[in-house]
Amino acid sequence: MFSTEQSSALHLRTACTTLALLGAIALCSCKREERAYRVDPPLATRINSKQLVTLEPGPRSPSPPTKNAYEENANALSDGKRLYTQMNCVGCHAHGGGGMGPPLMDSQWIYGSQPEQIFATIVEGRPNGMPSFRGHIADYQVWELAAYVRSLSGLAFSNAATGRDDHLRGGQPENSAQKTEPKQSFVPKSAEMP
Repeated sequence: MFSTEQSSALHLRTACTTLALLGAIALCSCKREERAYRVDPPLATRINSKQLVTLEPGPRSPSPPTKNAYEENANALSDGKRLYTQMNCVGCHAHGGGGMGPPLMDSQWIYGSQPEQIFATIVEGRPNGMPSFRGHIADYQVWELAAYVRSLSGLAFSNAATGRDDHLRGGQPENSAQKTEPKQSFVPKSAEMP
């Protein structure tokens, strides 16, 4: 049998070993339990000036489109939908069907349907109507908004759709629409620069 001193020492060693083991487990499991709600935005350079013409010297190969990881994140699409309403995009584009502004659910895109083109449109604005949101929205929120806008015409990843929207209505999520191939549209006469 153990004496009381030996028993106390044994319990103390067992307790220290258990604490050290629990500490090691806690340190190793921190990454596993980490919740990352924000996806890193695409590495597109900030647009600092509007390009009014596409005329450039020398041969030009088209750059590959920027991949927007927010299009594959249900939380980011939901945030984009919330921003769409909060920034009053609904006032001009309605809920994607158009109004004073062009529709976002069709296959006609005046300034392009790629994520970086939508980003530039939101940040810089467009002549005769689309305001510039530079400085009013953080870049990652612009990318979330661009992902939601693309989802309206079925261009976002359909498996990222949440099962319901924020108001608990059971309607179809926007990015479950049929995918249509966007066509380059012409700038309306009212939007041309003099």
